[in-house]
Amino acid sequence: MTLTKLDFLARADLDHRTLEIWIEEEWLSPGRTRDDLVFSEADIARARLIRDLIDDMGVNAPGVGVALHLLDQLHGLRQAMAELLKSRGARADSVAEIFSSEDQPSR
Repeated sequence: MTLTKLDFLARADLDHRTLEIWIEEEWLSPGRTRDDLVFSEADIARARLIRDLIDDMGVNAPGVGVALHLLDQLHGLRQAMAELLKSRGARADSVAEIFSSEDQPSR
């Protein structure tokens, strides 16, 4: 589901200037149409996380950038892991078995 900029601002409880700053900082990366920005539910969740980091946890701007970068890396690793499991015909619950069998020395 895509959201217009105005819908996003309302749902994320943000003002225009804050949104501009977060996009400039590359904390949010909305899609673009010919006329406007478009947002997803994931963008809403990310905006809420940013707000929590700043308002509730007192994280400064550089810290927010680091936290989001680490989160993006984690998601990338999870995606890579899912692809690896799929290529091996494995299910998520068999991850430990795959890695433990590869890491064990041959006897």
